[in-house]
Amino acid sequence: MWTDLGIDLDKHGQLMEALPVGFKAIYVDPQQNRPQNMGFWDFVVGDIHGIRVSEVVKAKEEGRMVVGTFCLYVPDELIVALNGISIGLCGGTNFSDYASEGVLPVNICPLIKSALGFSLGKICPYYLSADFLIGETTCDGKKKAWEILGKDKEVYVVELPHCKDRPQAKAHFIAELKALIAKLEKASGNKLTPANLKAAIAKIKEKRDLLRRLYETRKADPVPISGKDALLVSQVAFYDDPDRQIQMLGKLVEEVEARVENGEGVVERGTKRILVSGTPMAIPNWKIHHIVETSGASVVCEETCTGTRYFSGDVEVKGDSLDKLIEALANRYLGINCACFTPNTGREEDIIRLAGEYNVNGVILYTLNNCTNYEIEAVTLEKKLKEAGIPVLPITTDYSSEDEAQLKNRIEAFIETI
Repeated sequence: MWTDLGIDLDKHGQLMEALPVGFKAIYVDPQQNRPQNMGFWDFVVGDIHGIRVSEVVKAKEEGRMVVGTFCLYVPDELIVALNGISIGLCGGTNFSDYASEGVLPVNICPLIKSALGFSLGKICPYYLSADFLIGETTCDGKKKAWEILGKDKEVYVVELPHCKDRPQAKAHFIAELKALIAKLEKASGNKLTPANLKAAIAKIKEKRDLLRRLYETRKADPVPISGKDALLVSQVAFYDDPDRQIQMLGKLVEEVEARVENGEGVVERGTKRILVSGTPMAIPNWKIHHIVETSGASVVCEETCTGTRYFSGDVEVKGDSLDKLIEALANRYLGINCACFTPNTGREEDIIRLAGEYNVNGVILYTLNNCTNYEIEAVTLEKKLKEAGIPVLPITTDYSSEDEAQLKNRIEAFIETI
């Protein structure tokens, strides 16, 4: 299968050797009393390029469309409605950076470096098995990255309005969604209908509802699941089969809710509680969570794309026509408060609200190096959070391990003061 996909067998083998070792050191060895149903997600990481890749390859052979995406502003509902498979492709490690050297500047976002490296270096089978990729205009770096990636693989770009509060923004986004639908219909050979779109909306909503329930349990003290495990669950949800996720999430949520009822936690009651807000954390980017949770505190919430933004808001269906359903999709996705928008006061309100709901002791504003949107917002947010009486620690880092000792010192000092 790897040869047929065109995988660089040597580099892929190196990655597959390193990932289980890192996962054991971060997830297995330091954690105690994990929910039993986390075993499924441990298996997924251990077999990260196994069963799911085989499923995708088989689906392609059966004529199903496989689409790679990089952002939650690409509606999964549209792909699922057309019997397609959506695979989230963002990279969370600097392992693949060598493959993007010479085509990207040194001082660019680590996520972009990682994502392009996995494709250009032919390391990730999900890239190679996708029929085409869907990019979006959430930042300038990504917009230019799609041009580079497009030389190696077909990339369709969805243009996101950046001033979303203007009346014409929704009309523009609806037009973009309709153009995307036309692309997806042609690629899949299927036609979008009110019936299949409503069914897809219901399925994706069920998955999001379960993630929301999982996060609700993290409001408890003691917290019943670690931040690392909750983050892993969210990361896997971006590329695994939604039906399987619904099944396995249901089991995990029931177990964790029972833990809350029984007062059972993964840490002692009264452990310091941290909210992480900022840039998305793609697999295997677990650095900040690991440092926090080995420094005497727990991450109880993430205001990120791999956190609350992923399941925030519902597609409120108020009609049966296709136009009404597409408008409902546009409303839901434009309601997500990302730093790509201007103004973006909604994110400030989200963080302060979540800090209260999760009873946090402090907020870490996490930004990847050279992510201009989030770096600028972090300056304003730090002031706003301090004005609200919420302790805050801004952190800018990358995917390397070189600054881990320094970050641990800063985070431990922060935890001691809150």
